[in-house]
Amino acid sequence: RGFFKKVSQVIPQALREDNDGPFKSLPPFVGDAPVSNMAAAWLSGLAAPGAVAAPFLGVLWLISGTTGPWGAAATAAAGGEELLKCEDLKVGQYPLWDPKINDATQEPVNCTNYTAHVPCFPAPNITCKDFSGNETHFTGNEIGFLKPISCRNVNGYSYKVAVALSLFLGWLGADRFYLGYPALGLLKFCTVGFCGIGSLIDFILISMQIVGPSDGSSYIIDYYGTRLTRLSITNETFRKTQLYP
Repeated sequence: RGFFKKVSQVIPQALREDNDGPFKSLPPFVGDAPVSNMAAAWLSGLAAPGAVAAPFLGVLWLISGTTGPWGAAATAAAGGEELLKCEDLKVGQYPLWDPKINDATQEPVNCTNYTAHVPCFPAPNITCKDFSGNETHFTGNEIGFLKPISCRNVNGYSYKVAVALSLFLGWLGADRFYLGYPALGLLKFCTVGFCGIGSLIDFILISMQIVGPSDGSSYIIDYYGTRLTRLSITNETFRKTQLYP
């Protein structure tokens, strides 16, 4: 209060001495009373910032409450926002178990058009819309959605059998007959595997899975076996910019 009292005494003196400054256009004062009262009123407004800060903080609280995470949750609870679908859950909010494997094809069960669907179970205490569109509160034992995964199209051609035929009976063309290439198989049979050179080349190509069944299907290989994945670059391939030191 002593500081404010001192300032209230200095301001009137400064106003009287400022004859050519920005306060020249102010009306004249009789004594120090009007100036002192105005300065005191101005200082009293500074001395009580709560009167101005309270409405300002209230506006900030209202904005943060409607735009922040709690405000979003309240809006969702009030029905202003659509409930999250289970397939939109983030990694870690649902466990993805290994698919059930068909023993005959060594591919996921119900593999159709190179795609299979694996059931996913949302974690406990998660509420979302399941694959039927129903709002469900999960406990960890219910299926929330079916996640599509890639699989291969097989048609009964075993990789192990093809390699064994190429290794032991390749000079008779048995490998080519097995894979559906009767013309090449007959040619290898008549030339004794192109004098052994063709048999060696076919063994390398079949072992590296470069030569496959004639119908375009894939070999039957153990699901966790030695599979090769071919990578190719097309116009749609994303190329990361190289950074050089």
